[in-house]
Amino acid sequence: MTPDHGQEDWARAAFARSREAYPSSRAPVDRILTVARARRKRRRVAAAVASAACVVGIGLSVTFLTPPPASVAPARRPSPPASSPAATPTPRTVGVRVGGGKTDGKRWSVALEFHPTLPKGYAPPPHGGPGTSLLCQRMYIGGVRVDHQGGPWSDCQPVTGTNDPGPAGEMGLWGLHDKGADGTRLMVANPEPEVAYGVVTLTNGTQIKATTVTVPGTSYRAWAAPVPDGQTIAVVDQYDNHHHRLTHDTNWH
Repeated sequence: MTPDHGQEDWARAAFARSREAYPSSRAPVDRILTVARARRKRRRVAAAVASAACVVGIGLSVTFLTPPPASVAPARRPSPPASSPAATPTPRTVGVRVGGGKTDGKRWSVALEFHPTLPKGYAPPPHGGPGTSLLCQRMYIGGVRVDHQGGPWSDCQPVTGTNDPGPAGEMGLWGLHDKGADGTRLMVANPEPEVAYGVVTLTNGTQIKATTVTVPGTSYRAWAAPVPDGQTIAVVDQYDNHHHRLTHDTNWH
């Protein structure tokens, strides 16, 4: 194909006219260099700040990980004082109900009290044994304690420990007046160890059975039976667990 030289000439002339009509501006070299210098400066400042932060962080880590000197070590909590041995508890009074009920329209009751130590205010009888403990026989008829006129310890006797054989074998008839000769009365026995129960037989043929009761932790025991007003005792018998009669007493007419 033959080139069209006329067309080529026309294109060159058109390009020359366009260049003359829109002269090109110079490249902004100075502005480009200024911007580049500012960016380099910012990078240097940021690098310096990051480096300082790393140094500070390492310093803090070293500070926290290093143990404090002995002069500023935290004070130790004082050890609690050794506990003192527990105080020995004071022995308490032990009691047991021996018997109770209603006779002649009056409530009656008998109980035994064992005091391991002599109570404050207790004065031993003139002819009584020294004793280290106290055994009390509390008897009530119609809400009134028998022999209350003698004071709070009038129905008590000194004993030694929990197994004093002294009280065993005693027996008595108790009332609120005339030394138990009349009115509603109480027959109370402090039997030997083998006695399981007692039977009071009245002159009218009535029999009153009473079971032996023991104060827990001691050898002190008793049984009690009521005697109605106007009645007379014919005999008092005591038996063992096999119902064998051990004693036969006819001296309570």
